[in-house]
Amino acid sequence: MPTALLDLVLPPRCAGCDAPGSLLCPGCTAGLHGQPVRRMPDPSPSGLPDCWSAAVYAGAARGAILAYKERGRTALARPLAGALALAVAAAAGERPVVLVPVPSARPAGRRRGHDPVDRLAELAAGCLRGAGWPVAVARTLTQRRRLADQAGLSALQRAENLSGAFGVTGGRNGAVARSWGGVGAVVLVDDVVTTGATLAEAARALREAGVTVSLAAVVAATRRRVRKIELSDITEGNGS
Repeated sequence: MPTALLDLVLPPRCAGCDAPGSLLCPGCTAGLHGQPVRRMPDPSPSGLPDCWSAAVYAGAARGAILAYKERGRTALARPLAGALALAVAAAAGERPVVLVPVPSARPAGRRRGHDPVDRLAELAAGCLRGAGWPVAVARTLTQRRRLADQAGLSALQRAENLSGAFGVTGGRNGAVARSWGGVGAVVLVDDVVTTGATLAEAARALREAGVTVSLAAVVAATRRRVRKIELSDITEGNGS
């Protein structure tokens, strides 16, 4: 039986701490929504916009995101979108915004039956509109080619995997930029930032279409352990 259906017929358990009684208990909700701040990967790839997140990718945030994306608990979209909306608000200030979701890999979308980031972007926009914020969602990024699974790849391998991966629909001759004339801020949105390679590649595609993008917002940011780059990393990254 699908997990989403089980949540309707059985007493739910918190995705963050496994306590019975709710999809996300008040304590885990508070941890997920946290205090949105600018959290950049270290080191950050060239071209990465200023990245804001609602939480660190650990504890309740990690549990909720994994349950939503990988275990079919789609009802968690609303609290996760609330966290994303807080990160967008912190990043953009009081300006009108266009949210541009990073598209999921096609095989992952087929496996899940939906695009989880697209859904979060739409719900986050609804949250912000409800607070009187002028917000639009632009599904203008597309994948040009099939991507390898990013899990387990080094920063160099992720950058190689994503190089040239995204394009922009209607992006020739600055058409996208003209259609967004007067927009206060274009904000890339995703669920998690790890190395920043995905957001940097998405920003590159938008810039090539004439769109200025200086901000990104995610639900959670991974804590990174910076280590020396070994020769084997360079060899593996170039050969992947």
